[in-house]
Amino acid sequence: MAKHKKQPKGTIALNKKALHDYFVEQRMEAGIALSGWEIKSLRAGKAQLVDSYVLLKDGEAWLMGCHISPLKTASTHVIADPTRTRKLLLHRRELDKLFEGVQQKGYTCVALALYWKKHLVKCEIALGKGKKAYDKRHVQKERDSNREMQRALHDRKKAL
Repeated sequence: MAKHKKQPKGTIALNKKALHDYFVEQRMEAGIALSGWEIKSLRAGKAQLVDSYVLLKDGEAWLMGCHISPLKTASTHVIADPTRTRKLLLHRRELDKLFEGVQQKGYTCVALALYWKKHLVKCEIALGKGKKAYDKRHVQKERDSNREMQRALHDRKKAL
């Protein structure tokens, strides 16, 4: 019998700040060109997307600001740069949509999440429009009111 390796599941890193700072209009899934030590670090969960964004340049998409911490054991023979620029792998029509969207005023392209899809690492990127301070307060108020309604419904169900 062949011995099957268990593949890692789920999300590696989330960029919650991006959801707070932008209205997400369109989401896409992109592959990432990574080296061996980066994959080992991602399996260990050593990634951060806090200040990452997508740079569109020369007909290609690049992930900037993503921090993948090198493992001591995995990168002994390689000089590891944790914040190097990584190429995003997208189809031409997806790149065209991103370039078209970023040309509009107030729109930008941000990385939302890193996750496993089978044995591959994928990056969820989004075209987003920046929120103003009053938009952020409005979203927070809505979230709080929805939470209060859910709490009241839950308490009422318990009382019955």
